[in-house]
Amino acid sequence: MLDLTSSLIKANTNLFYLINGINNPTLNYILPIIASNGTASLILILVLLFIFGGNYGRRVTILGLVGLFLAIMVATSLKYLIAEPGPYVALSNVNILIPTTSSIPSFPSGQTASSFTVATVIGSMYHSKTHKIGYWLLYPLLIYASLIGFSLIYSGVHYPIDVICGAVIGILSALIILKYQSMLLNNKIASYLRIK
Repeated sequence: MLDLTSSLIKANTNLFYLINGINNPTLNYILPIIASNGTASLILILVLLFIFGGNYGRRVTILGLVGLFLAIMVATSLKYLIAEPGPYVALSNVNILIPTTSSIPSFPSGQTASSFTVATVIGSMYHSKTHKIGYWLLYPLLIYASLIGFSLIYSGVHYPIDVICGAVIGILSALIILKYQSMLLNNKIASYLRIK
């Protein structure tokens, strides 16, 4: 068991160095922007859906925000329970491309969890509304969420395992919210917002 754990830690560190060490000038410019603003851009989509998406858009926004709350609660609880320092603290020769706070634990990635939650809720809800074959919106949103996670590794602030577990937390949070959406939307908040 100890050998397996040691092998996983080594693989995680090696993959981090592989991604963080790419050092491409174009990616050095683009990926830190995505790492810093990617999750906010998905939340902005929720806000725009609430304002311009009609009744259905408000439903999607409420579910997205509740899913976001759940994902953040789970990720934050695990962060401070496990208290894993970030790679920029624990490792040497790390290319740090965005501002970091050494006091915030690394595992799991809260930004990745948030991104995957919002992407899954929006993509799934609009797939179910349009009844088209295939998740035409879900896949691009999940690819974008994956790019956010990748950019966090590239920028030196998260290990690959942080991002993978963050993605799992985000998707599971979204699926739980989607499963109980009828119950969540049949309450006083939904009535106040005129969501049916």
